[in-house]
Amino acid sequence: MTERPTLAFAKFAAPKKGSVIVLVPEGGALSEAVQACDPAGILPKVFAAAEFSGKFASTVEALVPQGTAYDRITVIGLGKVTELDEYAWVKIGGVVQAAVKGATEITVVADAAEATVGGHEAASIGLGMLLRAHKFDKYKTKKDENGNGKAAKKPAKVTIQCADPNGAKKAYASLSAVGEGVLLARDLVNEPANVLGPVEFAARAKELEQLGVKVEILTEREMKRLGMGALLGVSQGSVRPPRLVVMQWLNGKPKQKPVAFVGKGVVFDTGGISIKPAGGMEDMKGDMGGAAAVVGTMHALAARKAKTNAIGIIGLVENMPDGNAQRPGDIVTSMSGQTIEVINTDAEGRLVLADALWYCKEQFNPQFMINLATLTGAIMVALGSQYAGLFSNDDQLSEQLSAAGNVTGERVWRMPMGSEYDKMIDTKNADMKNSAGRYAGSITAAQFLKRFVGDTPWVHLDIAGTAMGSPTNEISQGWASGYGVRLLDRLVADNYEG
Repeated sequence: MTERPTLAFAKFAAPKKGSVIVLVPEGGALSEAVQACDPAGILPKVFAAAEFSGKFASTVEALVPQGTAYDRITVIGLGKVTELDEYAWVKIGGVVQAAVKGATEITVVADAAEATVGGHEAASIGLGMLLRAHKFDKYKTKKDENGNGKAAKKPAKVTIQCADPNGAKKAYASLSAVGEGVLLARDLVNEPANVLGPVEFAARAKELEQLGVKVEILTEREMKRLGMGALLGVSQGSVRPPRLVVMQWLNGKPKQKPVAFVGKGVVFDTGGISIKPAGGMEDMKGDMGGAAAVVGTMHALAARKAKTNAIGIIGLVENMPDGNAQRPGDIVTSMSGQTIEVINTDAEGRLVLADALWYCKEQFNPQFMINLATLTGAIMVALGSQYAGLFSNDDQLSEQLSAAGNVTGERVWRMPMGSEYDKMIDTKNADMKNSAGRYAGSITAAQFLKRFVGDTPWVHLDIAGTAMGSPTNEISQGWASGYGVRLLDRLVADNYEG
């Protein structure tokens, strides 16, 4: 599992030993702090030999550098320092973590000749290190050279030197809480479905009570009593019972309406009777990426003691092709009373969300609802893995999310909605159908969900391309990205606290 680096922050002082990582702006200008780490003046020679110019995220290293007591000096390029935003500093942290390479004592000299690297920038570097350090290897049985089981490593002890260590320590306390929420979401998505079923997932969410989150778990019997026929229809083919988990973090003003996050939690999706092709079906263990993001977000808010009232709701089911499974052509009645003709049992996530959204609206009357779901392959055709699709009935909320995405690097792109698309899910046999066919598939799925939110400001995030199997980058090297946690936490921090 993740070997988290042990981080400390300090003022500038030339390290006496260990490995040193220095940050250098484009052009190779060395600050006084960096020069103090290079008394023999070898770095300019290394730069010349490696043709190092300080471009963003570029690296060069000198092993056992002459004239020092260091094991290694690694130089990381910052690019043009004055142009770096918050996410760029997080990415630099990921590059720093990659440069650790098994060293146990590291000093990072976070200084640049062109600009002072302050506390928040240094804390962002720490966040990037935490995210890059994540590994999901709990099921590996590799041996060390002595054959004594999985080799145990001591976590790296890292000191980040910067202009404001006290400010960095304070900022990192908050950022690391968010980072831990991301790691939790990644671990949940990575877990195999035979280990993480609806009951087990609910138990993991229940652990948030240790942070002060109130957690309620609704069973199949309780959902039947509430009339959640859409969600229950998806689960009826599985021997594993469904769960609806309701999480409450209430640390805002007593009468303040809560913000609400709703996640699709299909722990494994075979497609049901409308079964998926075998190739790549193993990835469907990640069809609960939306629910994982909601749990991770609630962890982040509680761990950093966010001054807000927040609700997290996740619908947990398994979609299997049993003899008792839902059939194409079946008609189910949702909690809202609206009837749904099931055209395709592989369009199941929207059925789960329909009842979860309605329950959230009716039970909590929130300021807004944001649902996250690995909902459609069509969104990947449109946007690839760089943006999540955003569908909404509210311009202000959409703009706030877009701004949060630009800051965190978890970007969103607003997609169209309209009455013409809504008509595509009408059917003569029920109030609506759950699939309108191939064309505009992501949009018609959003139109379906919109029928269960009423007048509540609402956003649907289709994260099929960003939550799992997305390209690796400076801060995410695994299959699951934990997409959505930093995005939603920033939305709350910038707009809905205090």
